[in-house]
Amino acid sequence: MSVNQSKRQEFAIVDIETTGGNAKSSRITEVAIVIHDGNQVLERWETLVNPGKEIPNSIFALTGIDNDMVKDAPLFDQVAEQIYEMLKDRIFVAHNVNFDYSFIRFQLQESGFEWSAIKLCTVRYARKIKPGLLSYSLGRLCDYLDIPIENRHRAGGDADATAILFAYLKVLDTEQVFQDMIKHKALDQRFPPHLNPLEYEQLPNEAGVYYFHDKAGKVIYVGKAVNIKKRVLSHFTGNNIQAQRQHFLKEIHHISYECCGTELMSLLLECAEIKKFWPKYNRALKRYEPKFGLFSYEDQNGYLHLAIGKTTRGQECIQLFQREYDAIQLLQNFIQHDAINPQFCQFGHASLSTKAVKKTELPDRDLHNTRVERCIEDWLKQQPSFVLIDKGRNSDEKSCIVIENGVFYGMGYIDQYGQYSGFEDIKGQVKRYQSNHYMMELVKMAAERHPAKIHFLTKSKILPDVAAEPDFSYEKLASNSLFNFF
Repeated sequence: MSVNQSKRQEFAIVDIETTGGNAKSSRITEVAIVIHDGNQVLERWETLVNPGKEIPNSIFALTGIDNDMVKDAPLFDQVAEQIYEMLKDRIFVAHNVNFDYSFIRFQLQESGFEWSAIKLCTVRYARKIKPGLLSYSLGRLCDYLDIPIENRHRAGGDADATAILFAYLKVLDTEQVFQDMIKHKALDQRFPPHLNPLEYEQLPNEAGVYYFHDKAGKVIYVGKAVNIKKRVLSHFTGNNIQAQRQHFLKEIHHISYECCGTELMSLLLECAEIKKFWPKYNRALKRYEPKFGLFSYEDQNGYLHLAIGKTTRGQECIQLFQREYDAIQLLQNFIQHDAINPQFCQFGHASLSTKAVKKTELPDRDLHNTRVERCIEDWLKQQPSFVLIDKGRNSDEKSCIVIENGVFYGMGYIDQYGQYSGFEDIKGQVKRYQSNHYMMELVKMAAERHPAKIHFLTKSKILPDVAAEPDFSYEKLASNSLFNFF
């Protein structure tokens, strides 16, 4: 339906009350519809609706609607056809329009009516016509503009106030801004109500990381993208009625970003930033952590112990493992080949048969500790050290990822034409980041996929791309003798 095909460009100004915050698990308890031609009210209708479920006390406290009030009200099915006829071929207007729209569309669909409409959000409309206000809630706008509002948080009262607000904004809209807002492909049809479209327009069509911020500026979501602008827009498309998405969109007030040059740099920065900010709406990478670690600690008598245990957030360890078995194999290797006393090794839930050692048989403490420290040091030195060089954010730079002794050291951007004397010089050019298992897995996969981008390191120089060979693998990289130059 185009605007020209609508009923003389009539508007259905809608407000609803519900049992909760999302259409899938909550139900409508009251509906009010005001039909408007842009100048005056043509028709008005409202009704309570029996939601078929209990109304929570928190909702009663907000709206005053309780179970007794709706017990004799019609079910939504009984008024669905009337609602459909009033909304059909009209522009759907509401304050924070996506909330009301998602409920109405979902319950109409349940009742057998396929309906969609062009939407106009009076929150966004008010932001365009009256920019710079401290708040764009319906109550605050009505106070600021001296709009009478009765029966606040009831569908009829809020719909009437929204109709007055809409007419007021339309009078001030001398440039007919709303006509652009109601075009089918207009961004205003998709955007969260509190997001300034100018922030979206400034996003680049490049690889990088983007951040969604709440009203206070706190990061609530971090994402990566091959094309930042395209990816951000994808968050706002569709009619997802899940509670998490509805709350998510309402909390987005600002967007920021950082270009990264490559998808790998974007992935690594996304992971690092999620660990840094721990955003409210990021889920997957928070869970992606190995379960086991090899730890070292000193007991009250000064003896160093090696122990396998479950990891916790932010806990440092010698090495992380997805499987307890792999950690056990490494610790057993230390015992067998490095002569580590098994009395000072703990294997978590697994058991290792060892002969009990009496206290009088305890080894020399200094000798034992030196052996443990050397064992750990030698093992770490066997882990690969290299840099992964790729394209940068512009033609004057290259992206650079530094791995030191099998641990993600940092990343950044170096001068395309710069001269670097060795490993320490390169390390000084990148930003330090805390390593984690997921970041190392990303680098391992990239190293195996693009061996020509790997450069081995010594204390004095960067060696040529000797990794570029047909049977290259990360395991072979880790065992390459070149890394023993440190």
